[in-house]
Amino acid sequence: MNKGINITTIDRPWTTESGATFSSVDIAWKSWGTLNKQRDNVILICHALTGHAAADEWFSGLFAKNGILDPETQFIICINAPGSCYGSTGPKSINPETGKPYKGDFPEITIRDIVHFQQLLLDHLDIESIELVIGGSMGGMNALEFTLIDERVQSAALLAMGKSHSPWAIGISQAQRRAIYADPNWKNGFYDDEHPPEAGLAAAREMAMITYRTPQNYDQKFGRDVHPEKDIFQVESYLDYQGEKLVKRFDANAYVVLSKAMDYHDVSRARGSFEEVLGSVQQAVLIVGIESDLLYPINEQIELAELIPNSTFAPIKSPYGHDAFLIEFEQINGHLKQFYKTHTQKISTQL
Repeated sequence: MNKGINITTIDRPWTTESGATFSSVDIAWKSWGTLNKQRDNVILICHALTGHAAADEWFSGLFAKNGILDPETQFIICINAPGSCYGSTGPKSINPETGKPYKGDFPEITIRDIVHFQQLLLDHLDIESIELVIGGSMGGMNALEFTLIDERVQSAALLAMGKSHSPWAIGISQAQRRAIYADPNWKNGFYDDEHPPEAGLAAAREMAMITYRTPQNYDQKFGRDVHPEKDIFQVESYLDYQGEKLVKRFDANAYVVLSKAMDYHDVSRARGSFEEVLGSVQQAVLIVGIESDLLYPINEQIELAELIPNSTFAPIKSPYGHDAFLIEFEQINGHLKQFYKTHTQKISTQL
C-alpha cells in the first residue's frame, strides 16, 4: 500500500469545525499521470472509511484497460483523509503540546473538515480545476461536499451514499463503536501498540461486513456449510478472517474518528433546507445507486438525483450490496463513460 505514497507537510493552519487548530499537517497522497500546463486535467478520488491513498489497489477496475481513468491524459490524485492511520495527520500523529501521539485526544472531525484538509494539498499543488471528483460511501460524502465547497470542481460522481447519514446508518456505526469501547484494552483510546483493542475492532469490522453485503450473497457464498477444520460455520470463519485482517492494517482510534465523521454528514447543516442546498449545486453530477445496498438503500440516491438539478441517476444491479461500488466496475465504468459523453467536454481519448 505504501508504494508511491507521498507525505507532504503543509505549514498552514487547519481548524476543525469543533474548534481544534493544527498549525501544520501531514497529508498522504498518491497520483497517476501528469498535470498539464493549465493544471486542470485533474481527477480527484475520495476513499471510503478504511481506505487509503493507493486508489489503484481498491478502485482497480477504474484504472483497468477499459476503465474511465487514463493516466496518459489525466492527473489522477487520491488524498488520505485526516483521522486515518495511513500517513495523514491522525490519532497516531505526534501532538506538539505533549510530544506524544494524540490517540484518544484527536479531535472529532466532520466530512467538511476532511474536504478543507484535502484542499490544503490541492492548493499546495496549484490545482486550477478539477475535471471530476469521485467517491463511494464516505468518499461519496466527501465528493458531494466538494461540489458545495470548492468552485474548482466541474463534475462529480457520487456512489452509494445520501444527502445525510440516516438514523439507520448512525445506529450501525454506534454499535460498531460500542464493540470497540467494550474491549478491555480500549481505555478511552489511550492504548499502547502492544495492547490495542484488537477484539473490539475485529468485532466492529465483522458487523460492518454484514451490512456491506446481502442475505442472498451470504446464502449463496456460505449456506450453512461448516468449516472443514474448525467447529464453526463457514460464515463465522469468514467474518473472523475479515476482522483479523482489518486489525492488522487499521487503528481503532481512526475507526472511531472517521465513523463519527460519517455520522455528522448532513449537507443541510447550518446551510438551509436540503432543497435549497442541493438545488444550488451547479456541477453535472452522476449518482450511482446499488439496488441491493442495505446500508445506503437506493432510495437515498434517487432522492439525491431529485434534489440536484443537473444530475443523472444510474442504478447498479448486483448481489453484492454496498460492496458493489468496489466490485461492479464494468457497470460503473459504463455509467461513467456515458456521463462523460453527455455532461463533459473533456472526453478521454479512450471513450
